[in-house]
Amino acid sequence: MLQPNSRWIVREANQQLVKELSEKLEIAPLVATLLVNRGITTIEAANSFLNAEKEKIHDPFLFQNMKKTVERIQLAIHEQQPILIFGDYDADGVTSTTVLLETLSKMGAIVTYYIPNRFSEGYGPNQQAFQKAYEEGIQLIITVDTGIAALDEAKQAKDLGIDLIITDHHEAGKELPEAFSIIHPNIPDSTYPYKNLAGVGVAFKLAHALHGDLPEDLLDLVAIGTIADLVPLYGENRTLVKKGLNILARTTRLGLQELCQLAGNTMSEIDEETVGFTIGPRLNAPGRLEHAGPAVQLLKTNNSTEAKMLAEEIDQMNHERKRIVSTISNEAIQMVQNHFDLAENKVIVIGKSGWNSGVIGIVASKLVEKFYRPTIILSFDEETGMAKGSARSIQGFNLFENLSACSDILPHFGGHAMAAGMSLAIEDVDVLRQRLNEAANEQLKTEDFIPVTEVEATISLKEIDISTISQLDQLAPYGMGNPKPQILIENARITERKKIGANKNHLRMTLAQNDDLLDGVGFQLGHLVPDISLGATTSVIGELSINEWNNQKKPQIFLKDVSIKEWQLFDLRGSRQFEQWINYLKEKQGLFIFFSEKNFQTYGSNLESVCIREKEVAEYLDINGRNIILFDLPVQITFLEALVKDKMPASIYAHFLQEKNHFFATVPTRNHFKWYYAFLLKRGTFDLKKYGEDLATHRGWSKETILFMSKVFFELDFVTIKDGFIKINLQKGKRDLEDSPTYKMKQEQIKMEKEFTYSTYNELKKWFDERLAQKVLAEEEISAWI
Repeated sequence: MLQPNSRWIVREANQQLVKELSEKLEIAPLVATLLVNRGITTIEAANSFLNAEKEKIHDPFLFQNMKKTVERIQLAIHEQQPILIFGDYDADGVTSTTVLLETLSKMGAIVTYYIPNRFSEGYGPNQQAFQKAYEEGIQLIITVDTGIAALDEAKQAKDLGIDLIITDHHEAGKELPEAFSIIHPNIPDSTYPYKNLAGVGVAFKLAHALHGDLPEDLLDLVAIGTIADLVPLYGENRTLVKKGLNILARTTRLGLQELCQLAGNTMSEIDEETVGFTIGPRLNAPGRLEHAGPAVQLLKTNNSTEAKMLAEEIDQMNHERKRIVSTISNEAIQMVQNHFDLAENKVIVIGKSGWNSGVIGIVASKLVEKFYRPTIILSFDEETGMAKGSARSIQGFNLFENLSACSDILPHFGGHAMAAGMSLAIEDVDVLRQRLNEAANEQLKTEDFIPVTEVEATISLKEIDISTISQLDQLAPYGMGNPKPQILIENARITERKKIGANKNHLRMTLAQNDDLLDGVGFQLGHLVPDISLGATTSVIGELSINEWNNQKKPQIFLKDVSIKEWQLFDLRGSRQFEQWINYLKEKQGLFIFFSEKNFQTYGSNLESVCIREKEVAEYLDINGRNIILFDLPVQITFLEALVKDKMPASIYAHFLQEKNHFFATVPTRNHFKWYYAFLLKRGTFDLKKYGEDLATHRGWSKETILFMSKVFFELDFVTIKDGFIKINLQKGKRDLEDSPTYKMKQEQIKMEKEFTYSTYNELKKWFDERLAQKVLAEEEISAWI
């Protein structure tokens, strides 16, 4: 058995709707299934989703304050009033800043931008920055991707005589800032039809309203910011990103060209993964380590020398960011493992002085992956006595709501259900941990701490082909709200599995159903290889893709999780690496089973082991759900049958150690016995010690064969043996060889040798299958695995 790493929630699609979409849109049933499972059930909705780049973008003036906002900005441009764009330091923030900066510059505005320093100023507008803007003559401040929580700063701006326009998308609190206007898609009474825009999407809406026509040249920035900020990629976001990726593939922005070249990406092949894993992290890096200014400059520069210099600087920052993240992550994991009882800490809240506050959000994500608990990572500033933190959550625990309940000890906090940031006094960290754990105890159940994987379709190998996989591209771009589809393949036989990669940390596996084969690759799953036996029946989930090599294409699956519900047989007979297996099986809490007292004394002292000397011990030994190692063979097959009869171990590792010369080179038949008896009858007496070797050589037998037959005759009372001298007993009647215990045991050993030592894997598996319990798994057992 092999338990999966997560709970598989398999969706069941309405097959009538699937059939209708598949036939009318001429798409593969798998694609139709995925559409239905994503709530896209009509022809019109499916066409809109599959052809999102052709969809119209909403009128920006559907924002209730847009007309007022545009008029105020136009007045500032007309009267040459200095304008300040106040942005955020992440990728969404720097793209938002650039979108509005370019728009206003082209309109002739006197415009500059300001992004706060994460370390000295923290997140969002602050009074020192606003005071400085006032002293520099700024008359209009426009926030992008921030500001919805700036209650005090809005009041300050009003008192200073500065008009404040807030454009933001973050979750609003109960009270809104007293700004000149707020452009936000999801505040109370919002009239805008789409609620999930990223910060750059909101800034783009303002740019669109100011420009009049759709400013398509800005859509590359919109795509980057939207993807990087992990907002849902459906509805208008999907349209903006699909259009934007097309623009990005041929962008003239020198900085992006240089950045992608450094990362080894081709601009013409850019997609959402390139943005999510290459561009986004690099644009985030300056703001995480120092200041986000270089990221904005990279996006807007028209100087090739400057673009190259900035790209190299930002790429180096990203390398440094990775190093810092790795160091802090290792320290945080050790801290949790050494000092926290996870049974009591359903929410992890940890911190340390010196941790870089710019990367702790990434670290929090890594700890959620490791421990699957809501996690807050804090950076302590001992001088100020304050802690700055980032939080990431799991399904079922709304961070924003739970942090809101702790607002009395959180001077600053904000975010979403799944991610948040905050600051608090170091002395209140224990209080925060206690409160959040009390909330988690009330809100979360035991199963909530097992990761969930949503599976959107179950498919057989016969249904997987190049055409079907190619059609899946119509569902891209993938992201939040539109994830890469995870498909389930059930009851496939494993015909190959091995570790691959330079460090042997990846898994390669071939699946079979009848004559259909499919190759699978599982990144970072190489550790599963010792837990997977060839020939086992498995169920896997993963992402379908096309493997192209030497101009040949074939389907493959990127494995995400593997489950084996049946018991597994691992064939270690004759293994030269058994010592390595011993160490591995000790870690797996394997039970080593010996039948030989000698082997038990030699090998069993440092193992969890048992020596079975009687059939009754085998019969009552509980091996259910355990990994058992059959180190050697019993003297009688009934011992082994009693051990496994109607039981269900998780795995059986068959080693079956054999002593050298345990079996004869020549197994004596009845004709051998007949000849040897006639020989003794003729001679009357025979000196085994003196002439046994010569007789064996003469007949082409082994000396062990001669000694064995002599012992059988002795047990049948056909001969007497004293000091190696054998003498025939003429008066004894006819008896069968089976009456000899030695002969009977040897026949049993020969049978076991055939059944267990020289049998094929399939023959051995069948032998155990016929005797193990064929029970139907209880519902609670299944739910623990899938």
